[in-house]
Amino acid sequence: MAIPAFLLKENIIAKPGFNRWLVPPASVLIHLCIGSVYAWSVFNTPLSRELGVAAEAASDWSFKTVVWIFSIAIIFLGLAAAIGGRWLEKVGPRCVGVTAAILWGGGFLVGALGIKLHSFPLLVFGYGILGGCGLGLGYVSPVSTLIRWFPDRRGMATGLAIMGFGGGAMLGAPMKKYFIGTYQEAPQAVSVSTDSLTTEDGKRFATVDGQKIEVVVATDKDVEKFNALARSEDAKITAGVYAVGTGNSGTFATFTTLGLLYLVVMIIAAFLYRVPAENWKPEGWTPPPADPKKSLISSKSVGLESAMKTPQFWFLWIVLCMNVTAGIGVLGVAKTMISEIFGAGFTTEAKAGFFFTNYVIMISVFNMVGRFFWASVSDKIGRKATYTIFFILGCALYLSIPYAAANAGASASSTGFIIFYAATMTIFTMYGGGFATIPAYLADLFGTKFVGAIHGRLLTAWSTAGVLGPLAIAELRALSVNSEIKKLTEKVSESDFASSFGAGKDKLSELVEAKTVTISKLMQIAPEGTVDPTPTLYNTTMYTMAALLIVGLVANLLVKPVDAKHHLSE
Repeated sequence: MAIPAFLLKENIIAKPGFNRWLVPPASVLIHLCIGSVYAWSVFNTPLSRELGVAAEAASDWSFKTVVWIFSIAIIFLGLAAAIGGRWLEKVGPRCVGVTAAILWGGGFLVGALGIKLHSFPLLVFGYGILGGCGLGLGYVSPVSTLIRWFPDRRGMATGLAIMGFGGGAMLGAPMKKYFIGTYQEAPQAVSVSTDSLTTEDGKRFATVDGQKIEVVVATDKDVEKFNALARSEDAKITAGVYAVGTGNSGTFATFTTLGLLYLVVMIIAAFLYRVPAENWKPEGWTPPPADPKKSLISSKSVGLESAMKTPQFWFLWIVLCMNVTAGIGVLGVAKTMISEIFGAGFTTEAKAGFFFTNYVIMISVFNMVGRFFWASVSDKIGRKATYTIFFILGCALYLSIPYAAANAGASASSTGFIIFYAATMTIFTMYGGGFATIPAYLADLFGTKFVGAIHGRLLTAWSTAGVLGPLAIAELRALSVNSEIKKLTEKVSESDFASSFGAGKDKLSELVEAKTVTISKLMQIAPEGTVDPTPTLYNTTMYTMAALLIVGLVANLLVKPVDAKHHLSE
């Protein structure tokens, strides 16, 4: 299909005298839109209660399943970037930006239909595949363009190019919460006692007016999660029994609203792109001389296929993959993680304070600041030294989180909470800084001529990390949850267990699968003095992430200047 001429690169070349500082706002706008993917964890709870609404129903998508949607979006981000990087060099950033807008906005709309029909494959196709492709194209659209506009400040330029991506959750999280809370409707309460409920295949049922209906039992924790998003007192609920299939989680209308909004904003931003003329340089600037035997910065360019044959490309692939894997898994479950580690003690918003209730927003703030800060620092100390700091400091910070969880207090001023917050926020600055620094690292090693295409191929490391990170954190958390449920079940008497869940301990696996038995529900009937194991569910994950950073450190230390045989001839 023919591409309209007004979208192509040759028709958006800037005229002499054009102010290069007019280009970064287009990048920031597009990246603010696609960066909302980092606020995905806001959707985890309502999507896993789409049918039960007040609590998870047996037919609801599990938390582990919902987290995979985020992973799939990141997988297709990397795949689309790998293909789109070369296409970007051919057609230019405006065409790629418009395509990204259609895919990202349209992905939300298709995903909304999947929610409406309760079709997980359709939700994955919309948000995960179409939306993920929009993420990848939107992500690469400004990078090589801004590197060419700012050859004198490569690190700063790439920091500007993708700063908005890190800040996307800063706007996306409150918007998602606002829309979910606005569209959310309380489910229908069922006036029966829990003792009168029956259990079949792990599901709970109540008989109302002679008719048997499926129900969920909402605990105080379930109620707290639902009411946290409700925007009116009428929409709030109390602990009790609720009919499955009634009420509204608010996710369908939220997906629809955001899809239309992102589509419009991204198309407007794409039309702001301009590219510099061939061989353009900032006035008064000359490239600094470099010793290719000592410096990683080369004045020569390397072609895409040649770059992929060098060990430097694959060392950087490992560097990016390990840095992203260690951070992206935590990002995908950020809201859930802080609630599980500290939520039991933070029983009121007054105790929790601003930093607890706005954790996802603060992640976005530090992620965004880190992209610009660390990329600019890399202009001073070098890309290799910057990544060395990421890996050594990051390893120590991940190892500190289990200690913080073990010392979780009942307020935002507790030692455990302060350590946890400081550690995770610093980690997120380096996570974002890694993304902002890697394009400049590539430009130093391989030159600027094909940096967009090379960067796109390198982002397949992000796709891999999009699987490894969330998969690791979900699987390790699931193992911890099942282990702790078994331990708690052993402490509960057979009679209390049967009375609460309508079945004996021999049906534990079936009850856990149907989400009837959870840690929070077991804690309600556990013997006095039993310690809630929820804050420790992520300890194994943190140790694993620290180990991955050691692998990244080794790969970074092995990066050397590119052999001259790979350079393009004059």
